[in-house]
Amino acid sequence: MLTFESLGLSPELNRALEAMKFTAPSPIQAEAIPHLLENKDIIGQAQTGTGKTAAFAIPIIERLDVSRREAQALVLCPTRELALQVTEEFRKLVKFKKGISIVSVYGGQPMDRQLLALQSRPQVIVATPGRMLDHLWRDTINVSAVQTVVLDEADEMLDMGFREDIESILCHIPQERQMVLFSATMPKAIIELTRQYQTNPEHIRIETPQEDVSRIQQEYIQVNSRTKFEALTKLIDAHQFKLGLVFCNTKRQVDQLAESLKSAGYRAEGLHGGMSQVKRDKVMGRFRRGAFHFLVATDVAARGIDVQNVQAVFNYDLPENTENYMHRIGRTGRAGKTGQAFTFVSATQYQDLMNANGDPSQVPTRPQSSNGSRRRRSFGGNQANQNSTGRPDRHRSKNGAKGRSHKPGNPKNNPNNPQEKRGKAYAV
Repeated sequence: MLTFESLGLSPELNRALEAMKFTAPSPIQAEAIPHLLENKDIIGQAQTGTGKTAAFAIPIIERLDVSRREAQALVLCPTRELALQVTEEFRKLVKFKKGISIVSVYGGQPMDRQLLALQSRPQVIVATPGRMLDHLWRDTINVSAVQTVVLDEADEMLDMGFREDIESILCHIPQERQMVLFSATMPKAIIELTRQYQTNPEHIRIETPQEDVSRIQQEYIQVNSRTKFEALTKLIDAHQFKLGLVFCNTKRQVDQLAESLKSAGYRAEGLHGGMSQVKRDKVMGRFRRGAFHFLVATDVAARGIDVQNVQAVFNYDLPENTENYMHRIGRTGRAGKTGQAFTFVSATQYQDLMNANGDPSQVPTRPQSSNGSRRRRSFGGNQANQNSTGRPDRHRSKNGAKGRSHKPGNPKNNPNNPQEKRGKAYAV
């Protein structure tokens, strides 16, 4: 088995990895670290939760010249939450290395506070594109010595409209640089970016292992607007969940649902891009400490949430696409633990999924972009499906078989997809 020691890392870094309970490199780390240590450009394609941050942070740290108090590496992230998460990972890895400073700069934080932090002359800067560009225009960050640039969650940054900002930033950085790009997907815009700014990059693609996929039990629940909140609370109570995430598509829905949960006696708080950075940091800190049990969030926050022991994810609203669905449910079932994911759909949305796919066992996304779904339950509003005990009967598909539980899989609904997993269906 490959070990971190076999990669030839420094004793201080191996000590930090041991303190972090990292026993062996993940697949993306095992493939990316040797190339990055050799100063090669890479394209790393892997889903969230696969160890991407350490995959680029470890080589960056090993190649730093500690005697030079100037920026040598720049990591760009799409959200403030992810920037903070990456910064924290760097700081854990340099715990036993002296003379290394890491600073994060992002929108929503007072500029004077960042200017004070930059006085430490950090070797590593983690930033969101907009705020990094602000500093370059103000001439408050010097990137003339940067030798490595990382675009983390590059597909998300482009989706959020940061392409022009990224290109402007790259114009300030020396052309003789190592360019590292990590992305869960490879749309046309990403391919164009790699052709323009990378040199003979190594393309590393890591598929999500089947055993990791199977740790998340996935279902979708048929509800109507009047029974949606009741379905959520009944699921929480029935499973006795103590730590969970609830995803909505709008900031307004987040605020309303968080208040409704609190009014019903649940310890819940909301998180979305409309909140100040100070408040968002405070909410995330409280959630990590277990000060409340249920975090209601938008997709903007999904990629920056890294909290251990999340038992369940609820898609209160259908996600926009399969990638968002994957990032949402990827918050549970981490570090070898099991997790559950519930997606709420209306009867119309269920029928749209059936019409689009010919089978309800597909990834549950909005009908216009649906690539799949899970086992189905019905909640409320359909007395015909209830037996003499008043409980909804188990739903069956067209061929009479019980509902299936599937992992996100082939958009073409290949029945032989190894990522799919059968499972029982049962009623609320």
